[in-house]
Amino acid sequence: MAASIHPRAAVVLHDLGMVLLAWWIAKSLRYALMPGADIATPFMTPEFSFVLLIQGTVFAWTGLYKGLWRFASVPDLWNILRAAVVGALFIGLTLFVYNRLAGVPRSVLLVYPVILALLLGVPRMAYRFWKDSRRDLLRSGAAQRVLILGANHAGDALARDLMRRNSRYRVSGFLDDDLALRGSRVHGVPVLGTLADVREVAHQSGVDMLLIAQPTASSAEMRRMVKLCEDTGLPFRTVPRLEDVVTGRAQLNDIKEVAIEDLLGRDAVELDWTRIRETLTGRRVVITGGGGSIGAELCRQVAQLGVASLTVVELSEYNLYAIERELRQSHPHLRFQGVLTSAGDAVAIDRLFARVQPEVVFHAAAYKHVPILQSQLREAFRNNVLSTKVMADAADRYGCLGFVLISTDKAVNPTSIMGACKRIAEIYCQNLSQRSRTRFVTVRFGNVLDSAGSVVPLFREQIRKGGPVTVTHPEITRYFMTIPEACQLILQSAALGRGGEIFALDMGEPVRIKDLAEQMIRLTGKHPGVDIPIVYTGLRAGEKLFEELFHPLENYTATTHTKIFLSQPRLVAWELLLGHLERGREAVASYDEDALRHEVSALLPSFRWGEGTQPTNVVPLRRIENEGAA
Repeated sequence: MAASIHPRAAVVLHDLGMVLLAWWIAKSLRYALMPGADIATPFMTPEFSFVLLIQGTVFAWTGLYKGLWRFASVPDLWNILRAAVVGALFIGLTLFVYNRLAGVPRSVLLVYPVILALLLGVPRMAYRFWKDSRRDLLRSGAAQRVLILGANHAGDALARDLMRRNSRYRVSGFLDDDLALRGSRVHGVPVLGTLADVREVAHQSGVDMLLIAQPTASSAEMRRMVKLCEDTGLPFRTVPRLEDVVTGRAQLNDIKEVAIEDLLGRDAVELDWTRIRETLTGRRVVITGGGGSIGAELCRQVAQLGVASLTVVELSEYNLYAIERELRQSHPHLRFQGVLTSAGDAVAIDRLFARVQPEVVFHAAAYKHVPILQSQLREAFRNNVLSTKVMADAADRYGCLGFVLISTDKAVNPTSIMGACKRIAEIYCQNLSQRSRTRFVTVRFGNVLDSAGSVVPLFREQIRKGGPVTVTHPEITRYFMTIPEACQLILQSAALGRGGEIFALDMGEPVRIKDLAEQMIRLTGKHPGVDIPIVYTGLRAGEKLFEELFHPLENYTATTHTKIFLSQPRLVAWELLLGHLERGREAVASYDEDALRHEVSALLPSFRWGEGTQPTNVVPLRRIENEGAA
């Protein structure tokens, strides 16, 4: 059996054959116009050998064989014409030197490149047309017909990308609320109506899927589009958000499932980056809990601001390894140091501060799981209170410029041990700020989407397993924001703070957890209560139906940033505060939880313990100003 010819060799043989044919046709046409001339033009002459050798060399020189017939286009046709003209010039020069162009009329050199360009270009374009027609025929039966919501730049780019590659999607039309686009075409595909027409248009055009191509849409707009898509009963996808494209986490033309973050996130945060850079650029920064959800994102954002050095304190060996590896890859010139220790290890922290001499500290290390900490008072107090005191004291002792305590909305009128301990940490930082050169700032915010241990990944796992999705109470609400947004506002608060403030982040409108669960179920194409059951388990110990960001006595006011509010500090008698914290430290050391409850109640007289755990004979901590519940 004869060996098959390589496709590239077949193309070369085809083109060389077309060279001979073009030269023969050019001479034959010329002689046919001469009355009485013999039009027989033999191939086997030295003249044809010269033509073949020279033109083949020019083809190789112009890179004609680097292109593929499958993707032949106008640039390829231009390259063919250029090669034919250059070849004709060299052929004419060579034959003139060889035999003074004997037997070759000058007009042949003019007609030859035109004929050669036609003989080479037409087969290439015909082949591409055949392949495209064949592909479209195959796709028409197997590809999914899609309707794109948005005929803007993102929709245009998405449609162009789907048409260019051998995609399993075929664009049937666009929808856009811009009435000026009605009836127009994008890449030959019609704009069929507005977004409100999606149900009618989708059913009339028989599409299989909807694609939302509006990366700059606000969360309210996304919720509207998702609701319209859900009403059609068809599956739908979206392109990444603009912030993910800008940061390099995704490509504009990627197609992904709509995530709950797309619906609960807010408009992009506008930050005073000049002020943030003045606070952090060129500074030595320490971040505790830098391997956690908030701490790791803080590390990413701080690393982009040109800090002199970044030191991460982390108790989890794996989390420290993960954030160090990520930062060394993304910021190879960053002076990074990972310290494997507890933020409450006073000896290790003192040694660290003496060596690093940090200028700004972000204290994100804390326990945060409310139900677990409800029965772990000692650990909650040790980590959330005493560790904060160790870090704050070190910042004061070594003259840090700023210290940011990352707190929680659960510290307002706390009903849980976790919230109570975070509130005590706030009190200590606020009062220490009055006696220190260091600017101590506290930042409060609510739940963070997709943070470790939060409700979103829990619901996602429960849905993946087929349910049930567990919700504590049908009316329970929580505030939500994305991790990047929370960290950006933390940085802005650090730049705004002058010492002693509690900044609360604007969390938008509270979200019913029941609604969150139902929306996450619908985003998977299933029906809440039908395909995936929702079970109400009752409020857990320490949980509230709703969270607060301010205490009524804190007299909160607006700041220069629209999403950051300021509450006034509530100062207490310093010596009494230190005495209660010292006795609390001794109770932790001796594992005396009764004594520890006594000290917590003295610090927070309004805090209500669980049944049977209320300590007796408590002397409340005396306040200097703003008398009231903590």
